[in-house]
Amino acid sequence: MTPDHRVWAAQRVLVHNLEPQDMLCVYGDQPTHWFGTLQGLLKLSNDSPDGRPITYAGLPTSGWFGEGTLIKQEPYRYNVSALRASTVGSLPIAAFHHLLEVSLEFNRYLMAQINERLGQFMAARVTDRTRNPEIRVARSLMALFNPVLYPTVDAFFQITQQELAYLIGIPRQRINEALQQLASKRVVELGYGGVRVIDPDLLAHIGQQKDTSRLGSDAGGEPRPTDGGQRG
Repeated sequence: MTPDHRVWAAQRVLVHNLEPQDMLCVYGDQPTHWFGTLQGLLKLSNDSPDGRPITYAGLPTSGWFGEGTLIKQEPYRYNVSALRASTVGSLPIAAFHHLLEVSLEFNRYLMAQINERLGQFMAARVTDRTRNPEIRVARSLMALFNPVLYPTVDAFFQITQQELAYLIGIPRQRINEALQQLASKRVVELGYGGVRVIDPDLLAHIGQQKDTSRLGSDAGGEPRPTDGGQRG
């Protein structure tokens, strides 16, 4: 956007603090703001017809979301919750639509955003049917390191194995095994509280592999907290 439009928008952004498991957007509610993750990690999800949780996307720092819902002015068709303590920015819907009317740059940004998000959602549905943990983890890491949707995400991404488990929908033990496999291939490096992507090309190659594994007993649903602790 032009500098004037940037200043105008920044003056209207509100800041909110979320605790783990706090709901930001609820299915069926009417949207009032356009949201962005200023710091932390959110999860965009829904429930399948059989009640099984489906995660569409993790929303790390610098990711803005919900523009399609605001443009169509329809109720949310998904939930957004905090996986960890997070700070969120919100632009009121009236300001959002004003920028749509006056800023060509903002429209171009949204077009790229919506196109990239659509591809991410389609990939998430394919990943949700994938049973190979290594492929699922590789695809999910690729999504989190998307430079279009999350331009400030660093090569070292702060995320716990439990948070990955809640995002991907497989037990933490399988997450650990998959990360160890990726680390042994020098695709990622495991650090304290996070993952560093060493070879993004090889990560993409693994994520694009065809899944030939059979349905496992642990593949049917998203893990649930059992100790009353943080959901992410």
